[in-house]
Amino acid sequence: MFDCAIIGGGPAGLNAALVLGRARRTVALFDEGKPRNRVAIASHGFLTRDGASPAAIRKIAHDELAVYPSVRVRGSRVEEVVRDSDGGFRLTDAAGESWRAARLLLASGLKELLPEIPGLRELYGRSLFCCAYCDGWEMRDRPLALVAGNDHTFHLAKTVFNWSKDLLVCTNGYDSLEPAEERALRERGIRIDHRPIGRLVGEAGRLSAVRFADGEEIAREGGIVAERLRQAAPFAERLGCAMTPYGGIETDGAGRTSVRGVYAAGGCGLHHAGAARRSRRRRRSRRDRNE
Repeated sequence: MFDCAIIGGGPAGLNAALVLGRARRTVALFDEGKPRNRVAIASHGFLTRDGASPAAIRKIAHDELAVYPSVRVRGSRVEEVVRDSDGGFRLTDAAGESWRAARLLLASGLKELLPEIPGLRELYGRSLFCCAYCDGWEMRDRPLALVAGNDHTFHLAKTVFNWSKDLLVCTNGYDSLEPAEERALRERGIRIDHRPIGRLVGEAGRLSAVRFADGEEIAREGGIVAERLRQAAPFAERLGCAMTPYGGIETDGAGRTSVRGVYAAGGCGLHHAGAARRSRRRRRSRRDRNE
């Protein structure tokens, strides 16, 4: 019986394992080795590790955890979590092994759902990214594209504009801008194109142009993709944890969920208030509206 089982080996899960290990708690950390940032060449904005690769940061974290004998890192995927008869939890991994823990920490993070645009995945993590704060510095003052895919287009456009004034917003037929928002962006000199995208053109991970469905291309050298996010693992909902209206795990200030003994940390508890504002209206794409 471990004091705590942690599902997820990202920064939140690793840091929790470190703190619990130093507190002489027995910990089982499950990390299948497929972090969301594995497509990225470098991690930015992390003090003392700015520019280091995600793999290098993970190795340092694992080396530090190895000092604490009460922390066991398991390189396997958890397939099932059930409440045990004694109030604890029983976890079964992909190899069929069972593990028991008195407490459960969910730190599996979020998974991005990218727009289905040909060429995008070959460029993602190299010249197309999801976070301007993480990668905007490296793309500063270049001709950039913002590819819409959710309801945060206006906010993202204003944010990306801080790094480049040569910005093309591609709504890809997605009706994500109010008329007043579109006017405000155009007044800043931001170009907006509502045509559906046929392909994102590039080579060796480098974006060179946005090709629209009608064949016209506009040269670009990088950009931001507005992805949608969902829970990377289903255990919170399976255990009956209360969820926010926007898909995050509901927690209190101590990270406790609504289920006794279950905690959540990191990205899986995030929510996006902007989505709620948009979700009150059932928005249709421009293509649907014009048909």
